[in-house]
Amino acid sequence: MTETQTVRPYESYVYAYPHKTTYRPLAEQPGGRPALSELWAGERKDALSLYMHIPFCEVRCGFCNLFTRIGAPDELTSRYLDALDRQASAVREALGEGEPVRFAAAAFGGGTPTFLTAGELERLCDIAEKRMGAGLRSVPLSVETSPSTATADRLAVLAERGTTRISIGVQSFVAAEARAAVRPQHAADVDRALGLIRDTAIPVLNIDLIYGIAGQTERTWRTSLDAALRWRPEELYLYPLYVRPLTALGRLSAREADAAWDEQRLRLYRAGRDHLLAHGYEQVSMRMFRRAGAPRAEGPDDYACQTDGMIGLGCGARSYTSRLHYSFDYAVRMSEVRGIIDAYTATEDFSRAVVGRYTDGDEARRRHLLQSVLQAEGMALDGYRERFGTSPYEDFPEELARFEARGWLDGGAPAEELLRLSPEGLAYSDALGPELFSPAVRAAMAAYELK
Repeated sequence: MTETQTVRPYESYVYAYPHKTTYRPLAEQPGGRPALSELWAGERKDALSLYMHIPFCEVRCGFCNLFTRIGAPDELTSRYLDALDRQASAVREALGEGEPVRFAAAAFGGGTPTFLTAGELERLCDIAEKRMGAGLRSVPLSVETSPSTATADRLAVLAERGTTRISIGVQSFVAAEARAAVRPQHAADVDRALGLIRDTAIPVLNIDLIYGIAGQTERTWRTSLDAALRWRPEELYLYPLYVRPLTALGRLSAREADAAWDEQRLRLYRAGRDHLLAHGYEQVSMRMFRRAGAPRAEGPDDYACQTDGMIGLGCGARSYTSRLHYSFDYAVRMSEVRGIIDAYTATEDFSRAVVGRYTDGDEARRRHLLQSVLQAEGMALDGYRERFGTSPYEDFPEELARFEARGWLDGGAPAEELLRLSPEGLAYSDALGPELFSPAVRAAMAAYELK
């Protein structure tokens, strides 16, 4: 048995680094809660990303551990948008006028942003434009939706306000699998929503699918893939199912430690990858596939997620400066989520960061490597050298030697120019990424108390 065969392929999805479970109350750290104006002083602000978080859903799927709550009673969405407006005003003031402030990309996520009514979506866009100064019609704007909330009036607002990409979570086109994932939906609603999205002519449609659901086979997985392909989506995301604590599936299943389940997910991943490649899609990362020739929805060439800052608005959003990643409190348990949202809507003063994690030079190197190498195109070594003055082979010799021994690095990439994963390395992205976490980040994640 090779070393790769003994490595669990699904340790953790690395969508951000350091992980949010490493954040701690800043009031308890040296210096206390820093003023946003101090945090952003001296930071580059000419290519920022704006993320606005709406923490509401009609239902909560069995696998979901995102920061969201079911429903919004007593005009909670109005009060939430009021707080979002106050936060946006405070953040824009903190950015100052000393240097040019420009947004290069924007996204609305959640939760489900289209839980908001059409009128509330108009207000959300107004906050982005009039408070933050983000020109939504002139930058890439990505919005998440669901089959039940992708209605004609909401989609019309998003299209008119400049949305360039809409992402819809379908997860499975097979009814039995949707039920097994504790995802209440009807096939007719899915088809109706996809038809309405296509009617809006928003340039990029992304469909999310999940593999590893109980009872799923290569045949039923192919059924979902082919059902998605009939809509000719510009993008497809293929997500492995994770069973997390405090979720509905987490209370029902012990599969997280099941080696047979690892094998099933890896087999379905490879079948899905090969099927999409055969149908004219290009692999962008382990999860993301883009139809050849389709328009790109990410930011312009001068925006780089590894180095440029992010402004997060909303109680589940995180913000990034070069020194500090910060947000609000995080929870999964519904009672805790409701309390955090209620506290957010009652907040008047948004001028200081609440919880976060400071990032030193080593963590910046790890984040740059993670954000780059997990993309199929790999990482240009000259960009890393220019930023840090070193090579990743100097900074992470043990890790990269281990990855090479496992066959995770592409030996055909120009050694002096590019660090790129092999197809097997991409398949094991959720194992490779966590191996690059620092000991301090691992310790903080382990010490985090789930709530």
